Amino acid sequence: MNKKQKMGILGGTFDPIHLGHLILAKQLAEKLKLDKVLFIPSASPPHKDLSEVSDAKIRFEMTKLAVEDNHLFSVSDIELKREGRSYTVITIQELKKLYPDSEPYLLGGSDILDEINTWKEPEKIFELIKVVIGVRPGFNKIDKDNEFLKKSIVYPINGLEISSSQIREKVKKGESRINPSDRPT
Repeated sequence: MNKKQKMGILGGTFDPIHLGHLILAKQLAEKLKLDKVLFIPSASPPHKDLSEVSDAKIRFEMTKLAVEDNHLFSVSDIELKREGRSYTVITIQELKKLYPDSEPYLLGGSDILDEINTWKEPEKIFELIKVVIGVRPGFNKIDKDNEFLKKSIVYPINGLEISSSQIREKVKKGESRINPSDRPT
């Protein structure tokens, strides 16, 4: 009997991908003893205005460059190949067919707990895959009564207090760094 490969799945818009994403993936991979982490840039994120999102192929290439130095990390274009919106539940179903000998884990930051109830078939996601939440410093204001929190595996991680939206805002202003006063509360 072959041991199943433990595979983390980290999806997102990655607009842009940043060190916070990489730290989350690395630390959760270590805690879960994952064999691989698959980054999946969302081609057509359902909760975003597509006119405000960078081209999917550019985000895919940025993600490939960001992960190329880590042997545990790879990037999938599974959502770029699919027509329509990029729904996590559909991606997980496809990945389970592509990797039948894997033990998959959906990785995410604590911010997904605030929005997962708006995702397509969130209950189904929890039936299909183990959901692992990394809680970064300063992001621990989680609703303890959240039904999805109770179904998730939660780990504290040491992460950067930065988000892609903060990076985009800094770029628009011509600024290149995050100051301590910019950190979210």
